[in-house]
Amino acid sequence: MPLPAMLRTGALGLAALATAGSAVSQVQDGQRKADLELVLAVDISRSMDYEEHELQRDGYVEAFRHKDVINALMSGPEGRIAVTYMEWAGEGATYQVIPWTLIDSEAAAHAFADRLAEEQIRGERRTSISTALYAAADLIEDNDIAAFRRAIDVSGDGANNAGPPVEEAREYVLERNITINGLPILLNKPGQGFGNGYDIEHLDRYYKHCVIGGEGAFIAPVYDLKHLASTIRKKLVMEIAGLDIEPDAAPIQFAEAEPAASAPALTRVQLKLPTEKSDCLSGEKARMRRDGFNFQ
Repeated sequence: MPLPAMLRTGALGLAALATAGSAVSQVQDGQRKADLELVLAVDISRSMDYEEHELQRDGYVEAFRHKDVINALMSGPEGRIAVTYMEWAGEGATYQVIPWTLIDSEAAAHAFADRLAEEQIRGERRTSISTALYAAADLIEDNDIAAFRRAIDVSGDGANNAGPPVEEAREYVLERNITINGLPILLNKPGQGFGNGYDIEHLDRYYKHCVIGGEGAFIAPVYDLKHLASTIRKKLVMEIAGLDIEPDAAPIQFAEAEPAASAPALTRVQLKLPTEKSDCLSGEKARMRRDGFNFQ
């Protein structure tokens, strides 16, 4: 069944489609071909409770069972994508829950969803987006898959407050021609809820300014948990096929990117934004204040 009429965006241009076949064919023997290598990097920090973690996991399970995602993942020249599901929290806390999996059919997508549904839900301390980015990049660089596009999808409900600075990690990833997209989950107001003292204002803008980057990079914010599953589905279709489903339901926010003057195209980005740039160390500063350090 074809996807409904959708808005094609800059995430996957016609030029990319035209060159994808030739790019993927120039691979070394032994590498598996795919249209996209995608790391789903999912936050399991304890700022979300068990029910919220369960909703997040269920959102990904439902997405890989949905016709829009299934049709999207088979829509490229190779007719398949490679996906791995990684969970992360504080510094050193990264877990590759499901290894690299080629998904080329409805049956394969359902099998991926079924396996994910059976995995144990865990929670860890702290939030290190930077650690997640380094680990996700390594998963892409070290696999046996060759794809025209490579992306990391980071979902989380807080700013980086542990490990290396997030901008440093982002630059590391972008230098490897890997796109970073974000799914910021805005659950509580600053100072409220389980993560009291560690939250920051405007997490969506923080993700847009400090986390995402690369060609066609975007965020898909979640402002209400009842929209989490549909936003995950929308985000996956955008990442896989460059199509915006239900544009009015959960608006995608793109980061306009251009190469820095001193770098090759698409290795580094400067974000053109209408608002003042977020403080990319705001999570670390919030943690320091919480721990009793009077940060000025």
